[in-house]
Amino acid sequence: MYPLDTLKTRMQAEGGFWKAGGFKRIYSGVWAAAGGSAPGAALFFGSYEYAKMKLERDGRDGYKPLIHMAAASVGECAACLVRVPTENVKQKMQAKLFPTTKDTILNILKVQGPTGFYVGYFTTLMREIPFALIQFPIYEKLKSYWSKQQSKATSPLQSALCGSIAGAFAAGLTTPMDVVKTRLMLGMNAYSGPLDVVRNIIEKEGIGALYSGVGPRVLLIGVGGYVFFGAFESAKSLFTSFTHKK
Repeated sequence: MYPLDTLKTRMQAEGGFWKAGGFKRIYSGVWAAAGGSAPGAALFFGSYEYAKMKLERDGRDGYKPLIHMAAASVGECAACLVRVPTENVKQKMQAKLFPTTKDTILNILKVQGPTGFYVGYFTTLMREIPFALIQFPIYEKLKSYWSKQQSKATSPLQSALCGSIAGAFAAGLTTPMDVVKTRLMLGMNAYSGPLDVVRNIIEKEGIGALYSGVGPRVLLIGVGGYVFFGAFESAKSLFTSFTHKK
């Protein structure tokens, strides 16, 4: 699935798809992405489940969607501590700004300093939190509906399908913030902030450019959501059955 992410980044880059590399070296930055994937996911789900448990303890059924939204926001804030530095390195390599991970890291340190790894952190949160606020309530609602229809809990595969649908829908709606985040990370201090990016895109390329890469993004997150939620629910099911046996 990684090549889809590379194609999406290149479609969103200033100058366009071909200038950013086209179909060449579509696995550029894969090791940077792999290095942050597991820790980021662990931080997200650990924080999400903990926050959800705490909030549900004193909450009411009518507040469940709000609880899921709040818990997802907590999870995203935690996950982005790992996700943003690796995303900065990965996207610069995907757009062919630098040839190797080492060159990318050294250039960020030279031009922007250590804080350069966190360029786009708040913009990433502006993408991830709305994404989570859309995805997780839909995910939980689909699971709840399916469970009621069959009078039993959803299986990990059924939950994976719910996650895929919710993720694809949320991905399409949050594409503009993904484009803004990509431009900030690739800009190397070229922009003063998210609003400057938006203004620049609309003036030079038109409002439609804010949806650059929407197709690969929806497909990537739809398929990724199936794998992600399927693995998560399978692991949770195994852990629950193990603790009940003890």
